[in-house]
Amino acid sequence: MASVTNLRSNHHAKLAAWLPLFVLPVVAVWSTSNSAAWLCMWALAFSIYAGLKWLSYSEYVENHVCTVRRSIGYLFAWPGMDAKSFLSTSPSVAPPQPREWCAAVAKTGVGCVLIGIATELLDRQMWVAGWMGMVGITLALHFGTFHLLSTAWRQAGIDARPLMHAPLLATSLNDFWGKRWNLAFRDLAHTYVFRTCVGRWGIAAATMAVFVLSGVIHDVVISLPARAGYGLPTLYFVIQGVGVLFERSHLGKRLGLRHGVVGRIYCAILILAPVGLLFHPPFVERVIVPMLTMFRLDGS
Repeated sequence: MASVTNLRSNHHAKLAAWLPLFVLPVVAVWSTSNSAAWLCMWALAFSIYAGLKWLSYSEYVENHVCTVRRSIGYLFAWPGMDAKSFLSTSPSVAPPQPREWCAAVAKTGVGCVLIGIATELLDRQMWVAGWMGMVGITLALHFGTFHLLSTAWRQAGIDARPLMHAPLLATSLNDFWGKRWNLAFRDLAHTYVFRTCVGRWGIAAATMAVFVLSGVIHDVVISLPARAGYGLPTLYFVIQGVGVLFERSHLGKRLGLRHGVVGRIYCAILILAPVGLLFHPPFVERVIVPMLTMFRLDGS
């Protein structure tokens, strides 16, 4: 009887951990069905983020104890998904250097400036403004604000590593996606997708599963609000997955794709050449440009 009760308890705990990830995006779409496309985008992005955040938190606290203060900090004031590092008591965390604080502030400021310039270019160069705005938002949010949060938490002695680890220094495609870009998603994808698939289907299939999942998530956040371009973001990440596998192949190793100048060039080409599939024209025109108009100083 006790074992049956434990099984039911574990089942309910798993359901409670995973349910928000499937329910919240549906609520986001329903609640923004008559709203601007960019509001739908942010609602979907936040709902998926919140579902993943709750999943990572629930899985950790199921077998560990952490303080209420630390839990609130992880859930509401840190965008990372490495619950173990953040919630556990770390023996020692090196505080950030002053130059790291300055770099985080500078990236936030530059991103805001780019957004401001983009809003002024909307009437003359819509596409340039759209892309500049996306770069500005990414720089101000992911590279700037999130880095500031990382420095603040590490200053307080909590292990909160930056989510963007100098991606421009990537020496290969595998290095870029696996160790430098958006480590929050990488942590969860490695835990729940790669580890689950690798034992059943091998490294190649597990790698592709991670990239396909990333593509589907981006399709939901990008193509669904734009109501066009379905499948293009997924295709972009399929190309990335194939590129990583080729990089790991015998031929890729012989060509030197995993290090040095050749590796850097290969990485840059694979990431940048098909980026129009990820941020496709309908997304830029129907989501990003209308959003940027909201920040115009003249209100037009």
